[in-house]
Amino acid sequence: MTVPFWCVLIAGLLPYVWVTVAQQERRKQFGSADNKLPRLQEAQLQGRGARAMGAHNNAFETFPFFAAGVVVAHLCNADPGWSADIAIAFVILRIAHGVLYVANIDIARSLTFGLGQICTIALFVLAARA
Repeated sequence: MTVPFWCVLIAGLLPYVWVTVAQQERRKQFGSADNKLPRLQEAQLQGRGARAMGAHNNAFETFPFFAAGVVVAHLCNADPGWSADIAIAFVILRIAHGVLYVANIDIARSLTFGLGQICTIALFVLAARA
């Protein structure tokens, strides 16, 4: 399996990291996690828990675009070195994004989001130039 494909796997698992943080916050804020109506309880989260849910949702929202970029770059025989570097950068930026989101550092978080999106676009550009 190529490095970019490993990055797709890691990016696909990141939402579950952030929802685990949110789950811990649900227990702190509400005494337990309601597994029958979790979304209702999640909607009531505040502070760190709400931000962890935001990171969770955002990780799911950015994943399809990135995964498609990796697959398209691979199918078009884009430069494997550049594809790997860009995919790794995306994963690092997405990890940083989640950490910054939970830590409530909004401007840096937005910057990592934008740079991550640029990485995904760069994969498509690599594909187009291949």
